[in-house]
Amino acid sequence: MLAAMPPTPAAPAPGPAVPDRGQADACPGALRLHRADDGALARVRVPGGLLTARQAVALAEAAEDLGDGELETTSRGNVQLRGLGSDAGAELGARLRAAGLLPSDAHERVRNIVASPLAGLDGRGHADVQAWVRELDAKLCAGDWAVGLSGKFLFALDDGRGDAASLDADVTLIARPAGTALLRLGRAATARPVPAGEAVDAALAAARDFLAALRATGTQAWHLREAPDLLDPGPLPLPAFTDPHPPLGALPGGLSVGLRFGRASAAGWRLLAETAVDGLRLTPWRGAVLPGAAADRLPRLAAAGFRTEPGTPWDRATACTGTPGCARSLADVRADAAPALDAAGRPGLPVHWSGCERRCGHPGGDWVDVLATGQGYRVTRGEASVEVTTEEMAEAVAEARRTT
Repeated sequence: MLAAMPPTPAAPAPGPAVPDRGQADACPGALRLHRADDGALARVRVPGGLLTARQAVALAEAAEDLGDGELETTSRGNVQLRGLGSDAGAELGARLRAAGLLPSDAHERVRNIVASPLAGLDGRGHADVQAWVRELDAKLCAGDWAVGLSGKFLFALDDGRGDAASLDADVTLIARPAGTALLRLGRAATARPVPAGEAVDAALAAARDFLAALRATGTQAWHLREAPDLLDPGPLPLPAFTDPHPPLGALPGGLSVGLRFGRASAAGWRLLAETAVDGLRLTPWRGAVLPGAAADRLPRLAAAGFRTEPGTPWDRATACTGTPGCARSLADVRADAAPALDAAGRPGLPVHWSGCERRCGHPGGDWVDVLATGQGYRVTRGEASVEVTTEEMAEAVAEARRTT
């Protein structure tokens, strides 16, 4: 049983104090590579998670030729290449430009846009947010002012179902019936009504006003949640967010698959591209929606390592990079976590494996913290914690994830 121990450090709650952002934003991009223990890392922004099959193949070829042969998706539906050589930047940039994945060198890190991945496929929702994605991306890249945004600043475009809105982006558009939308700023509990046809311009104006307010007040912040009093949030209460992640498997209008810890080989990405009928939509939940793809392709995708069935222990399971990619990590957490998840009998609470105390990428709310200690793992839920060996970790995690 779990013994009482101090609670896991939680993410800092928003408050009046603004973090010190005096240092430059070091968020990696496609041109600004990050030095990791396993080589350089490039993060390619994919607005709305929208990729053509040709672009997916181009990324797979870049991973094989320049990196470690794998690609990983992020919690914003972007794509990362790892294990790049120190001299790979110029070649990678040229490949991305040729594939249409780098429309503006100056804006490449600010193209952070997530969108409802099932929009237009299942009969739900109130707007074509894919059109919003393209309009917002084009106008971002055309605005000189936009280069002042942090590489962490996020836009979310929700078709009304609440999935993208639940991500608490800096600027969120929520489609409503009858050609209307709500504009939400940061984590505000209220929003402004805007006409749907003017929604993208309203979102851009909010981001521009945020930058202007930072300059006028001398405030240093990367996110609206860090300085919530700078802008008027609006008068209308938000609708309830049900946070419906796209289920895996066959869906109305296509297929939905998951990537284990967001990673797949170049061969796997080629299979996604081959299966896609109308492009790919990468999700913020480390999956991919394949519009128009037939259900008879699921067995081949499952054989290639993609998750194709809901209701497994892999649901809501995440992990940091771990070794060998991160020098801070005390374990290869993904290698240790995978057999533990495969051995578990059923899904449960969100669970996150971390290689060090920073707990990069951990979820919010009620979740199970699995922290590498150097001698094994510490499994914590709330104020209850237990120290286990790697071999004992699977049973401890399964117990901690139980909701009753």
